[in-house]
Order: sequence, then C-alpha cells, then structure tokens
Amino acid sequence: MGSGMQAAKISYDTVILKGGLDQSTPTLELDAAHCRSSLNYEASVTGGYSRIAGYERTDGRSAPSNAAVAILFVNAFTNVPAVGATLLGGTSGATSTVIAVGANYIATTKQTGAFAMGEMLKVGATNMGTYVVPANPIPVNTLAIYQYLASQVYRAFILAVPGSGPVLGCVMLYDVLYAWRANVGATAVNIYKQTNAGWVQVPLFYEISFTLGGTAIPADGAILTQGGVTATVKRVVAAGNEINGWTGTVFGRFIITNPVGGNFSNAAATLTGGATVTLSAVQTAITIAPGGKYEFDVGSFKAGAGISRAYGCDGANRGFEFDGTVYVPLTTGTVPDTPSYVQIHHGYLMWGINSSVIASSPRLPYDYTALNGAAEFGCDDNITGMVVMPGTQLTAAMLVTTRSGMNVLYGSGTGTTNPFNLITYNTGAGAIPHTALNMDQTYVMDDRGVASLSGTLNFGNFDSATLTANIKTFIESKRGKVLCATLCRTKSQYRLFFSDQTALFITIVNNQLVGCMPVFFNVSAYQIHNTKLQSGAEATFMCGNDGFVYQMELGTSFDGTNIEAYFTLNQNPSGSPRMRKRYRKAAVEISGSGYAEFSFAYTLGYSSANITQPLPATYDSNSNLLNWDNFTWDNFTWDGSSVQPNEVEMIGTAENVAITIRSTSPYWQPFTINSIITHYSPRRMMR
Repeated sequence: MGSGMQAAKISYDTVILKGGLDQSTPTLELDAAHCRSSLNYEASVTGGYSRIAGYERTDGRSAPSNAAVAILFVNAFTNVPAVGATLLGGTSGATSTVIAVGANYIATTKQTGAFAMGEMLKVGATNMGTYVVPANPIPVNTLAIYQYLASQVYRAFILAVPGSGPVLGCVMLYDVLYAWRANVGATAVNIYKQTNAGWVQVPLFYEISFTLGGTAIPADGAILTQGGVTATVKRVVAAGNEINGWTGTVFGRFIITNPVGGNFSNAAATLTGGATVTLSAVQTAITIAPGGKYEFDVGSFKAGAGISRAYGCDGANRGFEFDGTVYVPLTTGTVPDTPSYVQIHHGYLMWGINSSVIASSPRLPYDYTALNGAAEFGCDDNITGMVVMPGTQLTAAMLVTTRSGMNVLYGSGTGTTNPFNLITYNTGAGAIPHTALNMDQTYVMDDRGVASLSGTLNFGNFDSATLTANIKTFIESKRGKVLCATLCRTKSQYRLFFSDQTALFITIVNNQLVGCMPVFFNVSAYQIHNTKLQSGAEATFMCGNDGFVYQMELGTSFDGTNIEAYFTLNQNPSGSPRMRKRYRKAAVEISGSGYAEFSFAYTLGYSSANITQPLPATYDSNSNLLNWDNFTWDNFTWDGSSVQPNEVEMIGTAENVAITIRSTSPYWQPFTINSIITHYSPRRMMR
C-alpha cells in the first residue's frame, strides 16, 4: 500500500491592529500591527484602525445626515420623473423630492405629509404611476447610496456664514451656535446666530460710560433717560466698587440700544428703578475689527442654572462677554487691550495679552481695579496658550505657555492664604499658539512635536514626554502650518489641524499613547470649537477657511465629497524574516454599525520587482478582486453586523507581506479593522 502525498502544513499569523503610524522604527524592529503609511484612519480606543467619520456643513437647518429616504413603489411607470422633481400625491397632497428612480420605484426625500396607497403619483399635472405595496427589498448598498443622495438635497440649502474670509471662530451656548466672520469688505466682523432659517446676524448695540450719582442700583432692562433721549440698558458693566455693594465711587459702562430722540451727552441721566448717573459724551456704536482668531471659555461668575456666558478674545479687539444676545466689550486698562487667550480660573476671568496674564477682580469679570483684587503677572515671552490643568477646585493650576517656555500659575488668589504665584516650569520647550488643551492631562505642540504634561497631586513637579517621536518626518513637515487644536473626548483624542488641509489625530487612553494617524480634509480648519450639548453628547464644530461652519463626526462624507482612506501595515515576516512562505488566504475582522465597502491589497517581499506580484482575481458574494497599480485588491461588501470576519484568498511566495486596506466613497459609514489573520505554508529558508 503506497503512501499518499502529505498535505502542506498551514500556519497562521494573527495581527491585532494597534500602534498607529510609525515612520522611524526599522522594519524588523517594528511589529506588523503598525502602519507605514495611512490616511483618514484613526487608532480606535477599543483597538483596531477605524476609518474616520465625516463632517457636514451646518447653519441651523436640518442636518444632511438626518435626511430621511422614502421608497415609493409603482405598478408601472406612465412617465418617469426626473431627479430633482417634486413628487405629488394625487389624493393625499403629500410631496417629496425625487433623488433616484429604479425599475419599479421612486426614491425620494424631504417628504411632507403621507402618501396614500393606491393614489396616483404626479409631477405637476403629469401622472407617473400608481403607488402600490412594495414588491421587493432594496439592496443595502443601494440604500446607502440613496441616503447619501438625500443628504445632498439637504446640504444644498445650508449656506456659509455671510461675509468674507474664513470663519474666525464659533461658540455654542445652550445648544445654539454663534459664528464670527468678517463682512464682505473685510472692514468689520459680524456675529451670526444659527437658526432653523439659517444664519441670522446678531446686533451689537452701543456703549456709553457712566459714574453713579445716587444710591439706587442700575439694572439690566432699565430705560435710560436724559431729557428727550431714551434707550434700553441691555447690560450694566460696573468696572469699579461693585464689590463694595455699589457704595462710594462706582463707574462703568452701559450697553444700550440705539437711542431714540437724539444722542446722549455728558450730563446727568436717570434710569427706571430710581438710579441716577452721570453719563460721559455721546454713545459709541460697538464694532469689531477684523484680523483675529477667536478663543472662548464658557462659564458663570454667579450661582444658578442657565446663566453661563461665553468669554472670548481674538488678539485684535478687546475681550468680551456674550450671552447670545448682548455683546459686551471688556476693558482691562492694558495697552494694547487686545487679549489672545482667555480662561475662567478660581472665580477670576484671566486674559493672555502679549506677555501678561491679566486677572479680573474675584467673581467680577467687568472689574480690573487692583484695589478690588485684580492682578497682572508677567512672562518672559508672548503668551501662546492658557489652560487650566487637572486638580481640585482649590489646587488646580493654570498652565501659561509661550513659544520658548512654560509657566504655571499656582494658588487660588485668596489673599495671603493661597495667593497666585506664576512660576517658570520649563525653558526651551514651549507651545505653538492655539495648541494647549487639557484632556486627562495637558497636551501642547511645540517645535519638537506633541508633548504631554502630568502633574503630581500637589502640582509640585511636572514630567513632559513627546508623543510624536515615531512620526518625526510628518511633524517636521507641519511645524510652520499649525492652525489650531481640539479634543474629541468620546474617542480620547487630541487633534491638530494644519493650513494644508491636513490634521493629526492622536489617541491617548489612560495617559498611554494608542496611536497617531494623519487625516486629509477638503477644507482647512481656521479654528475649532469642542463642546458638550445639553443632552450630554459631545459636538465639535470646524470653522472653515471657505466661510462654512462644519460639524464633525457626522455623515458618510467630507461634506458631500469622497472620504479617501487607507493604511499600509509594516512588512510582516510572520516571525521568520528569512523563511519563504506561500501565502494562501487571510481573514479580516471588521466591526461597525452601518453598510461599508473596502478593498484589500498586499505586496510581497518588500514589493520587490524580482518577485511576481499577485495577479487579479474575482470574487463573488462578499468580495470581488480587482487590480490597482501593482496591488491585488479584494472588494468587500459589509452590511453592518457588529463583528464579521471576511475570508480573502492570497497567492504568492515571499519572505514577508505588506497589507493595505483602502476605500474611496462618500457613501459608507465608518468601520474598524480589528485584526488580520494570514494563512501560509512555510517553505525553504532563503539562501
């Protein structure tokens, strides 16, 4: 009895994807889970590499990602409606917009009313066909395309913030977004409010100075009267001695509506409620000069719910308070009085103006009188950022960065018991403007890369570490292009944005780096605002250099355009760099919550031209193999199960393999590649 031929031994190599991009570590020192190149993927907090979510324009109208799709089946087409036409129910009067037409159905969106089964569907007076019971299910990939087409209909109604140039900044108060942009002539900056009808301009009112002349206290909403001239007081801005209960010499400004009956003058005036004041000269219209980049902090200096206000600055105007209706320029007395950074810290409103930290009087954001507790602290270089570091209400310190160093403001400002004290923390390592942020600890970008700072319990010492050492090439190419930074707390990410439309997403979990991965958008982010909605959900808004405001982490596209995404893993020798392997197949584990398609490719033996790279092959059902340059591609469809392995055939023999995952589409929901298992047969050792 003869012996049969022995089957080739099959070995398996499991690669759990983690670590992100690494451009520096030598090939054999780096495990196969790291990427050698990547775009528009992020290191997931739960492991694996996730294709990033999209972003979409916003102005208060219905979000494109919320577009609803309706499929209306017909018995037969009398006439075929055109895409974009308005479909009308002949009996019900319901309407919707046509986005696609199938063999026996019409896909629509922006529906009003409810269509009635059996009624004639019309475009104008022309019959299209009778609405009937659905005949067959629509393929899931087709539905994903229709969802995108519906979003495009909604997107067309959403407009840029009126004006010219980039959106200079935005802030959200009680789930309403406000944006700052220069006017058409770039002679001034206007504020706009997000509404269900789009952007609406916020009036800026007037300001006039006063000194108190009586015992009654002026109040917001009072009518200011001087002879036949009247105006409504929108805000009382007390700049001195309010701390003493409005006794003694109290001075300040009123923010008022446009006066009726002429102009105010330097004379006595009264307010409803009995207050008597002496006004300065004529009121002045509040204007905002262009040329700045906005920073905000949102909070309150009084107890109670619903009274938080935005405090902002831009480096070109006075700092301000804004409650969504009243814009209040604040005067610190510093020359020039043009802060670039703002923080609410221990009940003080802190401003970064050139090389000085200016603190208001305690819990009096309008008062900068030294006798009432206001203070100034100096740095040895211009300030590039201010951020309150982790700690308790009594021990939290504030980091004050410059381009050449870092300073820490200790204390809580409580007189002699715990006074403020600005201490130099580090010299030689500072922060690029608008990059200092606090997550689990404080992160900044300096000329060497992104650094993290961690404090001891009493903030006595700090340690710093560079997180981007393995992507030094990328960092060096972006050093002069940094525009801003933000956080994505739900994904535990610190994000940097650059002027060439690129970004860097850095995932950090429990103070440990998970991975850094680059991103490329179709717009540059001039400034970013990250906030928490009243529902508790996180929201991030991107101020585009094209005049639009975009909400991130929404939709399946970059505001209607493709998301091109890929990553290429390090060369994988499967534990034996000098052994040739015959590759047979791979299993790619995917997770996500929606329909997606992606492609799989690989090159053998360091992509050597001396090796015959795999030829194209076609797969049905879950995969179709295509050819792209020198790669072999497997096109997959995936319909949203939480975790699913995809089996892929591989061919070719070499000592290692480098795998690439790619997708290019505006249709697909984000998905995560968790692991890749390669199947191979060991062959001979290389000579």
